Amino acid sequence: MTGSEAPVRAAVAADVPHLSHVLARAFDHDPVITWMFPDGTARLRRAQLTFAVVTGGLHLPGGGVQVATGPDGTPAGVALWDPPGRSSAPIGRMIAAAPALMRAMGRRAWFGLRFTAATEKVHPTRPHWYLATLGTEPALQGQGFGGELMRARLTDCDRDGLPAYLESSKPANIGYYERFGFTVTGEITLPSGGPTIWPMWREPR
Repeated sequence: MTGSEAPVRAAVAADVPHLSHVLARAFDHDPVITWMFPDGTARLRRAQLTFAVVTGGLHLPGGGVQVATGPDGTPAGVALWDPPGRSSAPIGRMIAAAPALMRAMGRRAWFGLRFTAATEKVHPTRPHWYLATLGTEPALQGQGFGGELMRARLTDCDRDGLPAYLESSKPANIGYYERFGFTVTGEITLPSGGPTIWPMWREPR
């Protein structure tokens, strides 16, 4: 099976442990993750714990998380989408997830809060689908799993006349998202010596 043939399905709670490992490995060298977790020896573990809380506690309840399955039927890629009106988790859900997030991030939790504050400050208010995270198992990157996940949700956007929004954490990924119709709308420089990220918007087609 190739990435272009990969089936895409909605994630369920039982997927969360596997998805958190996929995302932690996919983002091990990402500028935002290395800023949050500069200790390379602890980064993978901290990132996996954090992605588990974020995926299962904040995004999965919204119903937008999707999985692309690999040749062996296990998750090869994951997209953490939030549907219109739910790009920010309800306050009750955030409060419920806060203790687990604090344990997952440890002393670096403050950086997670600063990231959220910086991105929420410029987050669009117009109803849209929000792509919070897109990641593929490193050994399977370049095989089309991410593209399949993008097309699956953007097809919904176009059918329903809804825009989409994301933040690219790498300049090298901007061109990738532009191929799907996204356009850079500005820059966000994260505080405390953090990297620059690029918000991107896509109108429905």
